[in-house]
Amino acid sequence: MKNIRNIAVIAHVDHGKTTLVDELLKQSGTLDERKELGERVMDSNDLEKERGITILSKNTAIKWNDYKINIIDTPGHSDFGGEVERVLKMVDGVLLLVDAQEGVMPQTKFVVKKALSLGLKPILVVNKIDKPAAEPDRVVDEVFDLFVSMGASEDQLEFPIIYAAAKNGIAKWDLEDDNENMTPIFEAIVDHIPAPTGEVEKPLQMQVFTLDYDNFVGRIGIARIFNGKVKKGENVTLVKADGEKINGRITKLLGFLGLDRVEIEEASAGDIVAVAGFSALDVGDTIADKDNPVGLDPLHIEEPTISVIMSVNDSPLAGTEGKNVTAPKLRDRLFKEMETNIAMKIEELGEGKFKVSGRGELQIAILAENLRREDFEFSLSRPEVIIKEENGVKLEPYEYVVVDVPEEYSGAVIEKLGTRGGIMKNMMPLSDGSTRIEFEMPARGLIGYRGEFMTDTKGEGVLNSSFLDFRPATTKPYTRKNGALISMENGVAVGYAIFNLQERGRMFIKPGDKVYNGMIVGEHSRSNDLEVNPIKGKNLTNVRASGSDEAIKLVPPVDMTLERALEWIEDDELVEVTPQSIRVRKKYLDPSVRKRMAKNKK
Repeated sequence: MKNIRNIAVIAHVDHGKTTLVDELLKQSGTLDERKELGERVMDSNDLEKERGITILSKNTAIKWNDYKINIIDTPGHSDFGGEVERVLKMVDGVLLLVDAQEGVMPQTKFVVKKALSLGLKPILVVNKIDKPAAEPDRVVDEVFDLFVSMGASEDQLEFPIIYAAAKNGIAKWDLEDDNENMTPIFEAIVDHIPAPTGEVEKPLQMQVFTLDYDNFVGRIGIARIFNGKVKKGENVTLVKADGEKINGRITKLLGFLGLDRVEIEEASAGDIVAVAGFSALDVGDTIADKDNPVGLDPLHIEEPTISVIMSVNDSPLAGTEGKNVTAPKLRDRLFKEMETNIAMKIEELGEGKFKVSGRGELQIAILAENLRREDFEFSLSRPEVIIKEENGVKLEPYEYVVVDVPEEYSGAVIEKLGTRGGIMKNMMPLSDGSTRIEFEMPARGLIGYRGEFMTDTKGEGVLNSSFLDFRPATTKPYTRKNGALISMENGVAVGYAIFNLQERGRMFIKPGDKVYNGMIVGEHSRSNDLEVNPIKGKNLTNVRASGSDEAIKLVPPVDMTLERALEWIEDDELVEVTPQSIRVRKKYLDPSVRKRMAKNKK
C-alpha cells in the first residue's frame, strides 16, 4: 500500500487536464512505445474528441519507479459536477490545474471547494506558462486567496507549486529551471500525496464510484478498495445504499495499467479496480465481506436541474433519414443509458414520450447527439427547470455565473442578465483589457441566453456557470422577442422564395432543403409568427426585360446546431433531430389547431 498513490486531476474546462494526463502516461513509460498515439488519448469518445472536452471521468494507472499512481481524469464542465464529486471521495489528493493566463475560474472554485471540504491535499500545477499573456505569479496568489476564503487547513495551504506547459511535456519546480520533462509532477505526487489509508487484514470493503457496461459481462463497477483483499471468483455481499444486502460472486476482476484493463487474480486495500458479477450494481454501493458485510457511507449524487420531453418523431419526414424510429427502440436505448449514466433520470410518459432530466442543457444535448449518431430519429421539447417543493414553498435552481468580456460589451451583458433575473455580485478588470463579472441568477434565466451572449460579445466573450442551490421560485420562463417564419407548404425550398423572404428575418434553410407545413424556416424580424411559402418559384413569362432578371443574392442561413435549436425554441415548438438534419417545427403542424391551442392557453 505504501507504494500506491490515488489522485484526481481537477480543473476548469479547457485548462489542460487531459493533455497533462497524456504526457504523464507517455513519459512514465507505461504506454507501449509502438502504439501510435493521437492527442488526448484519455478522451476516447468521439464527441469528446470533437468538442475537446471530457464528458466521463476516466481512470488510468501509471508505473513510475516503484510506485503505482492511479490517476482519475475528471470532467471540467459544470454539467458533469456530479462525476467530479464522487471521484474525489475515492482519492487521497488532487492535482489542481490552473491556466497561467485565465487564472481561477468558476469551475475551479466549484471543484476546489469539494476537494478542500473532503480534506484532500492539493498540488497546484500552473499550466500553459508558454502563453504570451501568462502571469503565473498572479495565478498562484489567486489560488492562495481562494484556498483561504474556502477555509483550507494549514496543511492544505502549504501546497507545492509546479509550473508546466503540458502540451510540450515540460514541468518545472521553478520558472527559471531548464527542465525538459514531467519529472517534477511525479516527484510531487510521490512526496506530497499520502499513501492510501485502510488495512489489508480487515474484512473487505470496496465502494463503487463509476459504472461501465459490457455486452458480455453486464454491469462493471469501478471501485476503490478501502479495507481487506478481493479475489476473482470470491463470494461477497453487495450492500446497497438503502441497506439491502445481495449475495453474489465476483466473476471478473480487472486492474488498470495505462489505457488498458488487465485481468488480475487479486487486489488489496488502497487500489482501484473494476469488478463484474452483479446486475444490481449502482454508484455508491459497497462490495463487502460475506461473513461481515458492513456498508460504507453512501455517495451524494447531484440532482438534475433541467428536463426535456423526448418523443418519437411524428413529422411528415419521419423515417426518411434514420433507421431507429419506433418508440420501443427509443425506450430500450434510453434505459440502456440509465445503466451507466447515473446523473440522468428517465421517466416514461406513455405514447412514445419520455421525460429526460439532467444537470444542464449540455448534458442533454450530448445524449441527443449520441442518439442521432446511432441512427435514431426523435423530437425534443424546450428545456425546463425542475421545480422542487419544500414545506409548501416552490424552489428553483440558481446558478453562479462568471463572464469574461471585452470592456465595450460589458454594459450589454449586464443589462441582458439583469432582465433575466441575474444579480451582479462582483466586477473586476483583467490584465488583457477584458472585464470579469460575477452573477447569481436563476437557471431558467440562462436557458436560451448563450447564443445571444455570443452575438452581443461578437464571439469574444466567455460564459461559465455552476450550480449554486435551490431558492424560492420567483421568475417566469424567459420568452423569445422574435416570432417564427413558418412554412405553409410541403416540398423543397427554392432560392427565389428564400431571396424574397430574407427581408422578413433570418433564414434557417437553404435552397434544396425539404420543408413541410408547420416547419419553422426562419426567425421573423418582428414579434409575431408569420406563415410563408418557401417553395414558391418565379412566374415565368416569355417577355424579357433588362433589369428584371438580376441574379439573386442569398444571405447564408443560420447554422442550427442542437444546442442553439434547444435554446431558441419556445413552449409550442419542438426540435426534430435525425442523423442528417436538425429542424425546428411547431408542436401542432395544422395552423387551425395551432390557433385553437394558443387561444386555450390564453
